[in-house]
Amino acid sequence: MFYAGIFPFGLKASIASAATLAVLIGAPANAHDAPKGWTYPYSCCSGYDCREVNAKSISERPEGYVIAGTGEVVGYHDKRLRDSPDGEYHWCSVAGKNDSRTICLFVPPRSY
Repeated sequence: MFYAGIFPFGLKASIASAATLAVLIGAPANAHDAPKGWTYPYSCCSGYDCREVNAKSISERPEGYVIAGTGEVVGYHDKRLRDSPDGEYHWCSVAGKNDSRTICLFVPPRSY
């Protein structure tokens, strides 16, 4: 207690902030699981960005996969395109919104 008055308040607050930040940085980031049990990669999902979508929500065109709700095209060689482990479409969008840009798109194997 004797040393309590030596440090200005700002330094005490900075030390407390640094300790809190260290705890938060050490905490694991949480992705979430798809309905059939596989886990969305951290690079695609921060816990609420991804969801399974109906096949009618995604269409295949010559230029790539088109997201029906936004009109966004994810090209066949786009790094956001992923193989779907369960054969269903899964769309990861910013903040999980239906009108935001695509983070990742999981697609079933293409039919020929």
